[in-house]
Amino acid sequence: MNRVDQPFQPFDDPRVASVFEAYPENVRAKLLALRRLIFETAAANPAVGPIEETLKWGEPAYLTSQSKSGSTIRLDWKEKLQRYGLFFICHTNLVAHFRDVFGEGLPCVDNRAILFEGQADFPDQEIRYCIESALTYHLNRKPGK
Repeated sequence: MNRVDQPFQPFDDPRVASVFEAYPENVRAKLLALRRLIFETAAANPAVGPIEETLKWGEPAYLTSQSKSGSTIRLDWKEKLQRYGLFFICHTNLVAHFRDVFGEGLPCVDNRAILFEGQADFPDQEIRYCIESALTYHLNRKPGK
């Protein structure tokens, strides 16, 4: 990776770094920006705690393993579709909630993803909201919340 592509948060797992290095350069920058938002959003909310970065199904995945506050977020580039984005556990109501909040403003796919065209930028504030919602998913589902 060149200096422009240097991640905000160093990679602890070399396997994750290798996946990012394999992405096409223009997509890598977008996925690194999404990764950065995940770490920034987690750092801004003490209830989330540290983020564990690993691979699930060969894709970078972000878990709240210590606090168990959230639902896993995965990032990936789908070459056949020429789209990149965020993937969520399909049996949650996260993507349905994002669709309710943002309507056609976000390219939600079924009940599992938000996917952007390869050259498109993502809307920062909307995606921050989605990341925060995923990272606090279990906190918000507790009785009395």
